[in-house]
Amino acid sequence: MKAALIIDDDPILRASLAQMLTQEGWRIFEAEDGEAGINLARQHRPEVVLCDLLMPRCNGYQVCRSIRAENSLRHTRIIVTSGRGYATDRLNALEAGADEYLVKPVQPADLQQLLCRISGNGSPVETVPAAPAPPPVMVRFWGVRGSIPTPGPSTLFYGGNTSCVEVRADGEIIILDAGSGIRPLGLQLKKEFPTEPLNLTLLLTHTHWDHIQGFPFFLPAYSPKNRLRILGYEGARQGLGKTLSAQMERPYFPTSLEEVRANIEIEEQKEMAFTVGRIKVRAWFANHPGICVGYRLETSAGSVVFLPDNEPFQRMRAKAAGNAAPGSVEFGRQEDEKLIEFIAGADVLIIDSQYDAAEYESHIGWGHACVDDVAALAAQARVKQLFLFHHDPSHDDEKISRMLAHARQLVAGLKSATTVEAAREGLTVVLTPAR
Repeated sequence: MKAALIIDDDPILRASLAQMLTQEGWRIFEAEDGEAGINLARQHRPEVVLCDLLMPRCNGYQVCRSIRAENSLRHTRIIVTSGRGYATDRLNALEAGADEYLVKPVQPADLQQLLCRISGNGSPVETVPAAPAPPPVMVRFWGVRGSIPTPGPSTLFYGGNTSCVEVRADGEIIILDAGSGIRPLGLQLKKEFPTEPLNLTLLLTHTHWDHIQGFPFFLPAYSPKNRLRILGYEGARQGLGKTLSAQMERPYFPTSLEEVRANIEIEEQKEMAFTVGRIKVRAWFANHPGICVGYRLETSAGSVVFLPDNEPFQRMRAKAAGNAAPGSVEFGRQEDEKLIEFIAGADVLIIDSQYDAAEYESHIGWGHACVDDVAALAAQARVKQLFLFHHDPSHDDEKISRMLAHARQLVAGLKSATTVEAAREGLTVVLTPAR
């Protein structure tokens, strides 16, 4: 007879789950807190553990990690239950070792179906459990603005912090750019992992100030238990490390980079392809003043492209055609074809969309995109989800919403399946791997 362990500090819920499983022929063990549950799991080696997320003494994440650390429990399947349906809770549970995540109240049919999926048929017949699917990938926006932070009542919905995006995938936490949005990200990481050491990777597209200005305020960089790798490409005048340390020199900041460097590794990339853990990363030189790149991350759940500063070539060359050399417009078209190849089929594309068509006329050659071109490129590249990014500091929420509606109309007119959103602080995108 198969055994199931129920760990929950709510006796009524434990009794309800026990009744459901007993009717299906399972032998039941119960624990009212995480520590007792871990001991029972070691003693009885159940096939399935149903564990509440929020418990005294030992929470659900800790239970998952403890069970996964036991070789004798390597075949045990873990279902985390919680009254909270936040995507980040589910992602964290799966990364801690859970196989599934159920939101309370647990319905008998849902539980039965889930047990069938993770244990073969849900009955007490002995089966070899299938390998769990990889955990989902989470993309979260912490800063979406370009040029300068713009706090205030007119930017409450989309947010006023500058460029910063978090990607959690395949056991890695990757941070894309270190604008002012990295400060609230650091506060969240400190709250979420109060005692655990963190292994973080920061990918910098370039060192313009709106992409690095938040770094001195990133709290995890100041803890010696954490490891932070900073990857980027050398600038025109000085190395990556010198640029980052310059904004933390004594006249500008009370703490120098050298004082926190014990846990920081700065690596200037030479190649355009590298790996972060199991994630393959490709870089692409953007059309933007100075040395600036975009990144494409290939994860187990799909691809994420981050290109926060870029001006498509074709419109720029066409506007300057009267003063341009012969073949200039054709060259621009060919360069945009290379961009389409780089973003082709991306599950998530986060890209510079700073101006509307009228605004672009007075900003040609500034290194930022017209939203019309971005919509067309994404549709042509068959991007699945397009996120307009690097919002102009003069654009309020109403203006960005109008630009979003316009981009959606353009994509629809091209008969494209691409979905379009405007990036906003706090927005979380979850990509689920195919089973």
